Amino acid sequence: MKVEIKEANSKGSAFIAENGENIAEMTYSIASAELIIIDHTEVKASLQGKGAGKALLMEIIEKARRENIKILPLCPFAKSVFDKDDSISDVLR
Repeated sequence: MKVEIKEANSKGSAFIAENGENIAEMTYSIASAELIIIDHTEVKASLQGKGAGKALLMEIIEKARRENIKILPLCPFAKSVFDKDDSISDVLR
């Protein structure tokens, strides 16, 4: 699974595309230079249960670590991953 990130204005997303269509996407708002707010995750049925959602989140976490950004996970899926994995709490706000 190749995860890509795109940003425009105050919005961003991590996504997995197939044949030009996003088959998994996690969206976020750029609140400031130091904070992003993850607000939604959507994974097509063909990828559900295969770790796509976590792959999206991990890509955003790696970006946050590189750029010294904190994450506020309002999306229930992202919040549940943060709640279960202390190893990623360094980027949590």
